[in-house]
Parts: sequence; structure tokens; C-alpha cells
Amino acid sequence: MRRLGTSLVFFSALVTLTALAPAAHPTPAPTPGAGAGVGTNILVVGIDSRAGLSRAEKNRLNVGGKGCNCTDVMMLVHLSADERRASVVSIPRDSYVTYPEDGAPARSGKINGAYAIGGATLTVRTVEKVTGLRIDHYLETSFTGFEQAVNDLGGAVICTDKPLKDVNSGLDITTGIHEVDGRGSLRYVRARHIENPGDLGRVRRQQRFASDLIARLTTRDALSGPLAAVQTARTLLQSVRIDPDTSLADLVRIGWALGRMKPSQREFATVPISVFDHRVPGVGSTLLWDQPRSAALWSALAADKPIKGDARIQPASGTPARPEKVQARVDDAGVALALRAAGFQVTDTSATAPATRPAGPPVIRYAPGAERGATTLATALPGARLERVPGHDAIVDVALGTSPVTVHEVHYDRNTIEGAPATGHQLGCKNGPR
Repeated sequence: MRRLGTSLVFFSALVTLTALAPAAHPTPAPTPGAGAGVGTNILVVGIDSRAGLSRAEKNRLNVGGKGCNCTDVMMLVHLSADERRASVVSIPRDSYVTYPEDGAPARSGKINGAYAIGGATLTVRTVEKVTGLRIDHYLETSFTGFEQAVNDLGGAVICTDKPLKDVNSGLDITTGIHEVDGRGSLRYVRARHIENPGDLGRVRRQQRFASDLIARLTTRDALSGPLAAVQTARTLLQSVRIDPDTSLADLVRIGWALGRMKPSQREFATVPISVFDHRVPGVGSTLLWDQPRSAALWSALAADKPIKGDARIQPASGTPARPEKVQARVDDAGVALALRAAGFQVTDTSATAPATRPAGPPVIRYAPGAERGATTLATALPGARLERVPGHDAIVDVALGTSPVTVHEVHYDRNTIEGAPATGHQLGCKNGPR
């Protein structure tokens, strides 16, 4: 691995890990002939293993069940050559890939299975093969390592615009902003049984968590200069594994650079997906990457370019919610019928519509937290006016006015909200404790 150590840039990634046990395999050596590119690339993984955890620890951390000795979380962190931008790309664990094993025939499977077959070495080689990028550094951590890191760094803050509950991870929080310790943070970043889009939603929550923790540490002056960065680096080294080519001086320099970055200089994305349930005999449900957009993503990182704002990477224009998940009451029979044909769950309330329609376009009224459904309806009703109503029930109301109405077909793309490139200031909590 190159001497340019950048493991503290993992700061933005390591705090997103659900990850699992200390490395059971040696740190991989550089891969001869792997693509190089500009800047520095770090692979951050979490291993799904309960090895070494007592029953009491498993219960305390809500990590019961059997581990697979595979990577549960995988993130590629790119630090630009001028150290003024950090790009964090989440690689979904169910991505369907071909492993770069020696010999024939080559095996294919989920990207998280590379670790079970060939440990860290095959994991790195697989990522290099499918991205075309050279991995300069590699990092693993554990359930308890993650918990300790967050506690040692003074806790974290998370925010949500609706209640979140996941029995599997133990997450149970109300709407608002919450100060959490390492255990609470682990519950938040591990939760995936909340709602669609499942794993993509979990990944985005991990990215939000990372963005806010960096902002919090920056405000607390934990990265404000060499001395502060030294202390922060030493704190991290107590609970995370870094490759042997990374020195404390490297960590301090990179940590200081991160502290000087604005939130807009830290960008997050998930590899674009084209098929979300590709069934493979013997493998199960897998994800297929959107080849044009994922290739553009890796090309941008190889050229040391920003990924936010690159039109080649952005998802197709689409709605933030599936129409069939949106419940609406519509006070016009014709529009109700057309929206139902477009896939929405519609109740026709035309019998109680006012005798005289108000002037203007349709009005879509919705409760706080129901923005996705309301926005999707507005896409189907161009020109409609959105009205957020505190205390409104979960069903969206559509009240027509005098303006003519045409119902448009809508397109849903799961990448649009949960996977599209976003900067730190777009993901983070807008208010609350730092």
C-alpha cells in the first residue's frame, strides 16, 4: 500500500459501520497492476461475525443470531489529491459480482461473500476488479469497536422526521433530535427492518450519521489543529484496525484536513442499482449495478473529480415513493379513477366535494413526515400546490380547484432518494446539539 496514509478520512466511514469482528485474516498487500488513478482510496469493511462476544454482550448490543463471516458493510472512501474533498461510496453487500480468483471457472456471488472465501485479500481484489480502482488502504472494526469509538469521541447526534423502530437492532426513537452513546448509535446504523428501501435506507442513515458526527467533532475542535488531531487519532486507534503502512503522522495530517473541510466538500453516495431483486440459484436475491452510472462513478473517482453534480451518475428523474404505497383521498371521481390507474391507493370522496370549487390548482394536504407520498402525488398532478398540515392523518388529501387537471404517469427509482450523491450539508441535521 502506498505510504500516503489516509485512514482518518475513514472517520467519515468508520462511524457508519454496523461492523462486526476483529480481522480474522491478515491485512492485504498491494495488488500488482491494479488501477491507480489520482488521490487515495480506502476500503472500509465490517465483518458479520459474533466470534468472541458473550451471550450478555450479544443481548446488550442486539446482535443475536449467527454471523456469516462475511462483510456486512463495505464503503470506499476517496480522498482527493489536494485533500479538499472526501467522497464516501457505499457498496451494497448483496451486489452480484464475479470474484477474481485464480483458476477457472471464475465464481460469482454477493460481494460480501468474498471475505468468507478469501478474507481481506480477496475482498480487496474483488473491489479493485469491479471498480477499476486501486485500494491503497484497508480498515476493519467490530461491533464493540464501533461502540467504543463513538463513546470515546463523546457520543453522537441523530435526527429523524418520523419515529423509527426496528426490533432486530433495538432502535426505538421518536421524531426529533437525539443525543446518543455508542450503543444507541449502533442500533441506528444497523437498523434495516424499518421500511422500504431496506438496505439502501440503512446505508443512507449511516451516511447521515457520519456527516453529523464529523460536523460535531469539528465544532468541538477535535480536528481543529495538529494537537487536537493527534488526540483524536490516538482515540480511534484504541478501537479500529488500520493497515501497517499508515502512521500516526498520516492520521494527524488527514484528520486536520478533514477538520478544515466544509460539509459541502464531503460527499456521500451509494453505487447505483438497476435491479433490486436479481434471483440467482444457490445465491439468493442479489443486486445488479446500473452499469453506465456505476462506471461513471468509478471513472469520476479515478480522475479525482467530484461525484455530486455529475449528470452521468445521477439517477433517472423519478418519484421518491412507490405510487402503490401512497394512500390518498381525492374529491373528484375522474381524477380519482386516473390516479388509481396510475397505481395510487385512492378513495373517491367526490360525494363530499364542495359545490363550488376554489379558484386555482389542486391542493395536496399532508401530515409532517408524509412528504414523499405528497411529492409523488404532486408529480402525477403537475401544478398542484403542496400544503403541510400539522395533525393531519396518514392519508393524503387532494382537493381540486377550478384549474384543469391532467394526471401524469409517474416513474419510481429507488436510487433517487436513498442512493443519489449528496453532500454533508444536505444529509446532516439542520439544527440541534453539536
